[in-house]
Amino acid sequence: MIAKRTQRIPVVSPVPAILLTWLAPFRPCFTAPVWNHILVLVAGAVLAPGKRTVSQALRVMGLAAQPGFGRYHEALNRARWDARAVARRLLHHLLAVLGPQGEVVIAIDDSIERRWGRKIEARGIYRDPVRSSRGHFVKTSGLRWLSLAVVLAVPFAGRHWSLPFLTVLAPSVRWSEAHGRRHKTLTDQARQAILQSKRWLADRRVVVVADSSFAALELIAAVRRHVCLITRLRLDAALFEPAPARRPGQRGRPALKGQRRPKLSAVLADPATVWTRVTMAEWYGGQTRVLDTISGTAVWYSCRLPPAPIRWVLVRDPTGARDAQAFLCTDLALDPMAILSRFVLRWRIETTFQEVRQHLGVETQRQWSDLAIRRTTPALLGLYSLITVWAHGLMPAANTAVRPHTAVWYDKSQPTFSDAIAAVRRVLWMPEGFSMSRQHTEHVQIPAPLLQRFVETLCLTA
Repeated sequence: MIAKRTQRIPVVSPVPAILLTWLAPFRPCFTAPVWNHILVLVAGAVLAPGKRTVSQALRVMGLAAQPGFGRYHEALNRARWDARAVARRLLHHLLAVLGPQGEVVIAIDDSIERRWGRKIEARGIYRDPVRSSRGHFVKTSGLRWLSLAVVLAVPFAGRHWSLPFLTVLAPSVRWSEAHGRRHKTLTDQARQAILQSKRWLADRRVVVVADSSFAALELIAAVRRHVCLITRLRLDAALFEPAPARRPGQRGRPALKGQRRPKLSAVLADPATVWTRVTMAEWYGGQTRVLDTISGTAVWYSCRLPPAPIRWVLVRDPTGARDAQAFLCTDLALDPMAILSRFVLRWRIETTFQEVRQHLGVETQRQWSDLAIRRTTPALLGLYSLITVWAHGLMPAANTAVRPHTAVWYDKSQPTFSDAIAAVRRVLWMPEGFSMSRQHTEHVQIPAPLLQRFVETLCLTA
């Protein structure tokens, strides 16, 4: 008896062809089997509304009834691929598309991902920066992440966006003690991440903008020869004159500092201080604000720590509505207005943290494997940057361009990230050659305006 041959039905990939083109720069980072699973997970993460779990990604890709779902989990918790190599390619890809020349401004900041569970070993108890205020302290359980984001001008948005490319986990002290490892502080993690980013951008000038958490003498001493660091400065910081020149034949150790200077709080209170009034076109919230400034150079010194030559900038509100602020820059030749304009770009990363929670489901993941945790959150933050680049590439065509989604009660002139992800979803849901007609002789077609409205509704549900 001759056995009948069973005809194999070709498997149609659920991944749109355009996504293969978009993700082509990252193909060398993965093996072929892992790459196929990564494509499905990325497409599902973009299209899925609500939670960003592996099961939700498989459902939206139409694979809920397919066996072998464990392979998709293994792509995150077991497969061998280098997240740092992916971050390097992402950084170069972002700069090639949106910032091929000039200096590179990188914002660095930490965020708390609120997570609970005994099996999440790296979690700790931290101050919740979103729910806390000056007079109200709120603690939360979660994971602390340190993110580096390149700040680039996005043409279709008409403003700068902060696009994450490298995110590292900063485990708690309890985790370090339990694993017998030396605990790395947040500034230690920042030093390694900044120097790593500079090695990737050896031929570009790098300016790092950070908040007061990173105003540490140890960090300044470690990175000042490689990057320009701009951060906040305490009003009571101990400032000194530069060390005097050493006389011929003078004995003893070289002096680290000169005469002490008045603290910036005293400069602020001194009625004889000469202020310069400037107008900042892009202050916080994109507002134009009039400010009084004064600047100078000094040596910031603290006992048993390396001295740091800095340029300080003191800013006050002429109306007195806001508190005075001070900033420092490790580039002594930089103009005070240039220092302020670069530091204001740091706030964009706070907007990024808010939008990845709202539109990409950060804090809805359910992995408890250490490796999966270290990969999933950085992947979602990196996906924010990729969606921005993909939306930028859709602008030349009129039918795929990003447009602001407005209403009678909500009018906006420029697109936001919600509009960018909606445009990308429309392209993924309706690839070229897409048709809603049946294959029978009796064709039923959905009118184009109704179909467009239906797809837009789906795209804006997340």
